[in-house]
Amino acid sequence: MTQPSAPAAPSSASERVASPWIDPADRRVGILGGTFDPIHYGHLVIAEEVREALRLDRVLFVPAPRPPHKLDDDIAPVADRTAMVRLGIAGNPAFGICEIELGRGGPSYTVDTMAELAAEAARQGTARDFFFIVSAEAMAGLPRWHEPARLLELTRLAVVPRPGWPLPDASQLAAILPGGEASLGRVDCIETLPLANSSSDVRARVAAGLSIRYLVPTAVEAYIRDHRLYRSDNTVRTA
Repeated sequence: MTQPSAPAAPSSASERVASPWIDPADRRVGILGGTFDPIHYGHLVIAEEVREALRLDRVLFVPAPRPPHKLDDDIAPVADRTAMVRLGIAGNPAFGICEIELGRGGPSYTVDTMAELAAEAARQGTARDFFFIVSAEAMAGLPRWHEPARLLELTRLAVVPRPGWPLPDASQLAAILPGGEASLGRVDCIETLPLANSSSDVRARVAAGLSIRYLVPTAVEAYIRDHRLYRSDNTVRTA
């Protein structure tokens, strides 16, 4: 498979929509969105296991500039987080990065991203299946997402467990999904390795002066060190 070249930074909404984020040859595409503050091995393992389980051609990592549920959080600059994603996924030809949300003003909603990616597939004349990767914890809040019914029309959901949040059963899913039992066919539950590390753990360890080796890829560890991210004495974080 081939990885499309990263497009130039968009300057308008229309240019963002026209950007070739996905190679026309990729028919089954996983989407893993998040703040990635920073990306860590847990993200990478989940993406690889879902790719293998669902036989995906590509998994796109989609950094969010400012997620609606983290509007008041202090997060690293998006340029830093995006750079770390690029470093973290390097070496896996099935992984790619999609910066479709970075030029979007205001809160960034998953349904808008999936609508843009579906429009791209239509322009390419490609019948493409999308699988949005979501944790069981996030899945429990689906009814509070922006336009969840429309989201389910645009993409299937690939649900993965996380510590303290096992995969939901059919009755639990039916109670969450728009359309109830009729929507169960739009969900795939994937059992993945139970890695307990999180981005907040990484940030806390850096702030405490502790090692993050084996929690993040070596290149990401070096980037955090060189850019002094998450240090308790770095009150102004810049790219």
